[in-house]
Amino acid sequence: MSVTATGVMPSSADGISLTALRRYFSVIIPANLIWEFAHMPLYTIWNEGTWGEIVFAAVHCTGGDILIAMSALVLALMLTGRGWPFVAPTRRSVTVLTVVFGLGYTLFSEWLNIVIRTAWAYSDLMPIIPVLDAGLSPVLQWIVIPLIAFWWAARPFSAEHKA
Repeated sequence: MSVTATGVMPSSADGISLTALRRYFSVIIPANLIWEFAHMPLYTIWNEGTWGEIVFAAVHCTGGDILIAMSALVLALMLTGRGWPFVAPTRRSVTVLTVVFGLGYTLFSEWLNIVIRTAWAYSDLMPIIPVLDAGLSPVLQWIVIPLIAFWWAARPFSAEHKA
């Protein structure tokens, strides 16, 4: 670490990259919006709601997705993020933890809103994961999109990209 007149400047091994954060969210935000609209027919609102309700639901859920992604990432960074994305083992740890936290919250939210609150329901088109009793689409959403976002965020910092 080096000290400057304005305070302590973290080295790449200590800090995190705002560029990587920007790249991560540049994927997370539009990809979740697209996914929400794409999987809307898998919920009953597609057949029972108005177009306005469908658009509101997709945009509202995207806002929730952004909050989940942000919270999961911050928690992962707080636990293992020293040097993210500069250090390869840290990149892997942050990626795995973020996906696990995001997926865990999503499974809880699906259960809470479908079983307990009955705030929404799956249509007959939604494939259900038997052991989890959760929809396949939201589970895949919290695996596929973060993995793509982390790949894009870390790309400028990975050794294979620099070579």
